[in-house]
Amino acid sequence: MMNTKLAIFAALAYASSLASCSSGLAPVAKDAVVPTIVTEQTEFDTDDPAIWIHPTDPSKSLIVGTDKEVGGGLYVYDLNGKIVNKVTGLERPNNVDIAYGLEVNGKKVDIAIATERKAHKIRVFSLPDLTPMDNGGIPIFEGETGEGEREGMGISIYTKKDSINSTIYAIVGRKTGPSGSYLWQYKIHAGADGVVKGEVVRKFGTYSGKKEIEAIAVDNELGYVYYSDETVGVRKYHADPDRKDDQEIAFFAQNDVKSDHEGIAIYKTGDSTGYILLSNQQNNSFVVYHREGANGNRNLHEKLADIPVSAVECDGAEATSINLGGKFPKGMLVAMSNGKVFHYYDWNLIQERIDRAEGR
Repeated sequence: MMNTKLAIFAALAYASSLASCSSGLAPVAKDAVVPTIVTEQTEFDTDDPAIWIHPTDPSKSLIVGTDKEVGGGLYVYDLNGKIVNKVTGLERPNNVDIAYGLEVNGKKVDIAIATERKAHKIRVFSLPDLTPMDNGGIPIFEGETGEGEREGMGISIYTKKDSINSTIYAIVGRKTGPSGSYLWQYKIHAGADGVVKGEVVRKFGTYSGKKEIEAIAVDNELGYVYYSDETVGVRKYHADPDRKDDQEIAFFAQNDVKSDHEGIAIYKTGDSTGYILLSNQQNNSFVVYHREGANGNRNLHEKLADIPVSAVECDGAEATSINLGGKFPKGMLVAMSNGKVFHYYDWNLIQERIDRAEGR
């Protein structure tokens, strides 16, 4: 891999040239936040990242990202952006998320779960080794017959914990589907044979019909799921299927982006505080909201800042506040960018812009 500075300059040069010739796309702003690390390139087209936190040494944490094309796959990067593992030959993997501690024959296993769009499946791989655990995949949206209604796109994991056990759920979106049952929620578990399976436990989610729903993010501690209804806004629901409550509890960001509402990342500063970051895709920026809401209303999410970044047309994003050591003492924001790469942003750089917006 080229050294970090050269990687950054190369990515920015590519971004600027691409932005200037893309119809309707704002160029990268002169005051855009510069990535701390730019990853090595994939073969086709990056789309969505997830962050796996190493159980004993956070400096050995990894980024898992999709390469979205038929023949693409999952790529694993270290914190220097170097590709350290990959699995390819998948049928257009779209989005990915991570779950910790799935019980498999008495052992706890961390897993990456990705949508395999053209195969109409979700795929499950152990971490950090990327060993497949699903016997070829878990079928999704079975029984749906409309064009694109079985093409899985977005995915996010909700882990429900009690005093003894944890239950892992995958919330999956698709290219298109009916309003009210656009998202399907699957209980993820391993059989006696060690093969991971999925069971539909819930169907929910309002859909405008304007474009599609791809970006999904779960706030596990607060029990919320957010998803981007592209060109329309961000919708918020409870994540726990046992609540039997499928009513939308917030709908925000309707007027805050240039066109597409895309990747959603959640940065946590406490048990209930922090930020929700939304990719303002055609503006090459992230709109920021308070995680805890505003004016004492936890479901009132008003725009706090719109931060220009160097990532071009960002689809997927992820954030962590864990001290990863080295260049990321307060965690990072990971953003997909055109050019077959992901950008890692030292959170301190993002926080500076948020503080500036709040007058601090």
